[in-house]
Amino acid sequence: MTNFTQYWEHINWDDVCFRISKQTSKDANIAILNFDVNVENHIISLLSFSAKRYINLLIKIAKKLTRQRFGNIINFYLPLYLSNLCSNDCTYCGFSISNNIKRKILNTDEIIEECKAIRAKGIDHFLLVTGEHKTKVGIDYFCKIIPIVKNYSSSVLIEVQPMYQEDYMKLKQIGLNGVLVYQETYNKLMYEKHHLKGKKRDFFWRLETPDRLGRAKVHKIGLGILIGLSNNWRADFYILAKHLLYLRKVYWRSTFSLSFPRLRPCVGQANDKSFEVMDDLDLLQMMCAFRIIAPEVEISLSTRESPKFRDYVTPIVVNSISAGSKTQPGGYASNQIELEQFMTCDNRTTQEVANKMLSLGLQPVWKDWDSYLGCM
Repeated sequence: MTNFTQYWEHINWDDVCFRISKQTSKDANIAILNFDVNVENHIISLLSFSAKRYINLLIKIAKKLTRQRFGNIINFYLPLYLSNLCSNDCTYCGFSISNNIKRKILNTDEIIEECKAIRAKGIDHFLLVTGEHKTKVGIDYFCKIIPIVKNYSSSVLIEVQPMYQEDYMKLKQIGLNGVLVYQETYNKLMYEKHHLKGKKRDFFWRLETPDRLGRAKVHKIGLGILIGLSNNWRADFYILAKHLLYLRKVYWRSTFSLSFPRLRPCVGQANDKSFEVMDDLDLLQMMCAFRIIAPEVEISLSTRESPKFRDYVTPIVVNSISAGSKTQPGGYASNQIELEQFMTCDNRTTQEVANKMLSLGLQPVWKDWDSYLGCM
């Protein structure tokens, strides 16, 4: 059975880096003006440094495509952290097994309290997040808690450890609506450098997860990279684009979302000078480029980013946003900062962000769908 690994094996990282670096201003201009002819042929140019010079034109096109596809609505969601227990050791994550922090797994009563606290904010679109621990927060745990969360939410997505196709099929039957699984980086050598221990060190197990999700007919599949892990984020984004287009073609019954997280400070994070800095204009260029590459794909923006950046970018290209997020288990009912995965940057309340979106001409939407409509 084919999967993206077979395509990835034919992509040469150094060649991609070289091709991106050689794109001229003329190449970028041609790509932007002719994106609707054959966008796949223009990906390299759209992601290149040369295209950054045309940022105003990229913004204009991306905003038009966003409004055409999604109107003026902005979907709100919140992450619900169920556990910070993890068997992996990653250089960039506060949940890493090597970090000396308090560990916690929410029980049924605590989950209900978190759900009630989130619903009190008006949101019933939940993203369940855990560290990766197969035995203590694995398939049995999810089978137990997803039906509980569904009592409080019209849409439940998970961002947890990669699982088998059969597991995803089982969770889909009890109410799972989508799965986010970020490759972090498509550069295998850099991936191994930042994933030191645990199952997450298996590059290909993670790479093939979206294929398992597609075969399980999971409704929504979320992709992304962690910007700063590789030595060339433009090359990472190119392979992400190829991955997205492959999945969209093969698993056309599923919908797809993209996220663009940049590294944030956390407990135990290594001071690694190989991390490449990406400025706000670079990130905006990448988001606009992906809107052009795949106009129908949902683009999300989390509280990792600053209020100023989020307020500027959201009306241009974003259609899903978190607000008032907590990145620790039990964070909504009882704020225990020592348990958090990383430090957020936008610490405004949910209502403050909603009011800002209204002032920008966007209509906040607090839920994804009603289950009785049969969307799943």
